Amino acid sequence: MSEPSPGPRETSRPSAPRPPGTLRIGAIAGADVLVSRAWFVVAALLAVVAAPRIEQVEPGLGGWKYVAGAGFALVLCLSVLLHEASHALVARRMGHRVSSITLHALSGRTQIEGETRTAREEFWIAVVGPLVSLLAGACALLLAAMVPDSLLRVALVGLAVVNLIVGTLDLVPGLPLDGGRVLKAAVWQITGSPYRGSVVAGWGGRVVALLVLCWPLVQEQVLGVRPVLVDYLLVLVLAAFLWAGASASLAYTRLQHVLPGVGARALARRALQVPGDVPLSEAVRRAQEAEAGSIVTVGPAGEPVGIVDEAAVLATPVERRPWVPVSAMSRALQPGMSLPADLVGEQLLGALNRCPVPEYLLLEPTGRLYGVLSAADVDRALREAAD
Repeated sequence: MSEPSPGPRETSRPSAPRPPGTLRIGAIAGADVLVSRAWFVVAALLAVVAAPRIEQVEPGLGGWKYVAGAGFALVLCLSVLLHEASHALVARRMGHRVSSITLHALSGRTQIEGETRTAREEFWIAVVGPLVSLLAGACALLLAAMVPDSLLRVALVGLAVVNLIVGTLDLVPGLPLDGGRVLKAAVWQITGSPYRGSVVAGWGGRVVALLVLCWPLVQEQVLGVRPVLVDYLLVLVLAAFLWAGASASLAYTRLQHVLPGVGARALARRALQVPGDVPLSEAVRRAQEAEAGSIVTVGPAGEPVGIVDEAAVLATPVERRPWVPVSAMSRALQPGMSLPADLVGEQLLGALNRCPVPEYLLLEPTGRLYGVLSAADVDRALREAAD
């Protein structure tokens, strides 16, 4: 499954920190290949589940049947890696930066920087993964038909079944599946609107999630197989995964749609500049008179050195404020806390994500202080715009 990453496309920048709970095992197409720790748990379970079948084919293996089962789990992991690597290689060929490939229990995710620029790019980056899985499954099935009943044949049949199922299901037209991105590309191509394509594909994912819930009924009425408790549990888990993924995709789509209209200047608070040794009560009085929403402390030369923490001011009793210097309530400026006042959209969010703090200084191109930007104000503006 390929997934765009929010933020502007950049040709060179430091690698993002590795997500917690993952191990790096290499790199493909310039992207780190990560394995989640949950994969090792699932691999152990697969080894135990596959052991009885392995014992039937090759009796007398003893404890080695679990080793063979673990080897089968490793082969499945490699097939998932092949699926995700195809996404990464096509995206890289089309000029996108791929930051990571993460292998989870029985699935994977390719993190692609930025958004696709055309419907054609969206289509090929999405469709190549399921096609590779289907091709791998067909090749494994062909090889299984050419070898006698053995441990190798069991592995090939299992590999074929898994890849054919993954390739087929991943083409179902609904986000977060790759088939959802194929649907998005088709609607984008027809309407000329990537936003409309994303909305249709997101709702397609929700429809698919609801249809999955109907599977036990189909299983009993059409196939004549009475569902058991495990069938209901699997259906609920899969439907919940699809619904959550589709909902997250829709939320991200709304965010991308409103993001260009969110600018730092429009959200800035007027800032009052005061020396750090001014009593807090006096600084608050001056800010109220100037109708300023923030207070910035300055050094001897008048240069900004800190932003007063509004929460800390409110927590300070009024009777103590005359005896507390305003510098005691300020957060010292650090790299990344001073931003250009002209930032908008993805550039603004990218700057905030690189240095997550409650407030930022906004500077004019000349270096003059324009105001203070609150991260809470940005979040509120995004929520209101998306509603």
